[in-house]
Amino acid sequence: MNQKKTIGLVFIDQFADWEFGLLSGSAVEWFGAHIVSLAPSKGPLKSIGGLHLVPDRGLDVAENADLDAIAVIGANTWPSQDAPDISQLLRSVLSRGGIVGGICGGTLALARAGLFEGGKHTSNGAGWIEANIGGYAGSSLYQDVPHAVHDGHIISAPGTFAVSFLGAILPDKAAEIAEMRGFIAREYEIAS
Repeated sequence: MNQKKTIGLVFIDQFADWEFGLLSGSAVEWFGAHIVSLAPSKGPLKSIGGLHLVPDRGLDVAENADLDAIAVIGANTWPSQDAPDISQLLRSVLSRGGIVGGICGGTLALARAGLFEGGKHTSNGAGWIEANIGGYAGSSLYQDVPHAVHDGHIISAPGTFAVSFLGAILPDKAAEIAEMRGFIAREYEIAS
């Protein structure tokens, strides 16, 4: 039987409403994971769509020592010079053998932390990371693909990545992950 996994989702102001729902909902409903919301401040954050979220925890490494995985949710504010530096927290989870993921603008936090050095990764199109933060370690390994890229314990994606992320944190659930992938694919199939 699986040990219940704890997944931290990092949110900052102007977070993307659509990027975490499939991950958080399926992680809990299908796999019994525990989801915690993390943010640089204790007060409510506002999504791009105008919804409010009150985070469970801050971004302190010690406060998040129980995380098996962490996913950085995209936000309009990640490209900003004022975006929080979450490098220590990301490296801490990675150093314990945890899974670290970045979705859309959240990939900028991984690039700033140097986590793409030596590993294949993706984001919002070729040149997008450099356009927002300048050169970064590992830029030559960028994959210009429309799906998640999983390399070692790092997962990056342009928009959605729930299936790849859950597959990485729950490798013993390959059959259930394949079922989930099929379910999602059927939902978005174009009827002929």
